[in-house]
Amino acid sequence: METLRDILDAAAAGVFPPPDGGTTVVPQPSPRDAGVMSFTAHSVVFTDEDPAWVYETLRATDCDPLAATMNPRFLTALLDRTGRRTETVDAVLVGDPLPGAPSLALREIEDPAHPRIAYAHGRRDGVRAWAADGGVLVMGRGVAGRLEVSVEVDEQARRRGLGRLLVTAARHLVAEPLWAQVAPGNARSVRAFQAAGYRAVGAELLLQRKMPVCPSE
Repeated sequence: METLRDILDAAAAGVFPPPDGGTTVVPQPSPRDAGVMSFTAHSVVFTDEDPAWVYETLRATDCDPLAATMNPRFLTALLDRTGRRTETVDAVLVGDPLPGAPSLALREIEDPAHPRIAYAHGRRDGVRAWAADGGVLVMGRGVAGRLEVSVEVDEQARRRGLGRLLVTAARHLVAEPLWAQVAPGNARSVRAFQAAGYRAVGAELLLQRKMPVCPSE
C-alpha cells in the first residue's frame, strides 16, 4: 500500500499524484499526524477514519469536486468526526539540500522557552535550533517523518533579507529534502522561501489532537 511518506518523497522529487480530480485516502503516519494535502487536481487525506466515510462526505459537499477536500464544510465534518482541532491551511514548499557550509554565521542553541522552538516541540520530533544575529532557525521531523524548517526574525531585523538567508542556510545543514509550511497570507515569508529556492508543491491542513483540559485546583 502506498503511504503518505511515499507520496511526499515522490513530490519532493517532482513526481506528483495524477491530476485526475481524484482523492487518495491513506492511513495516518502516526497518531499525532492527520490531515489533508492538496496537489494539482489531486488530494490526499491521511486519516485512520473509514475511507468510505471520507468519499461519501466529499460527494455530499456542495462545491466543485476539485475543491471539495479543502472546502470548509468537508473540513468541519472531518474535524467533528476525528475530534481534532486545526489552525489554518498552509502552502507547502520543499527545498533540496545544498553543498558546503552556510554563508550565514549560526550557533546551535537550546532554548525551550523561545516561542518558535516551543511551537516546534509541540509538532515535531528531534527538534534542533540555531541562532543568528536577529533570528532563529528551527528544524525537526514533522508529518510522516519529513524534515521541516521554520524561522523567526526579530522585529528590528526585518526587511533586511535575514529570513531568506536563514532558510537558505537551512538547506546547507541537511542531506535530504527540507519541507516548509507557510500561511499563504504571510506573503513576506512565502517570498523569502521562494527566493531561497524552495518550490511550492501544494497546500495542507493538519488536524491536531486536542490538549486535555486540566482540572482546576
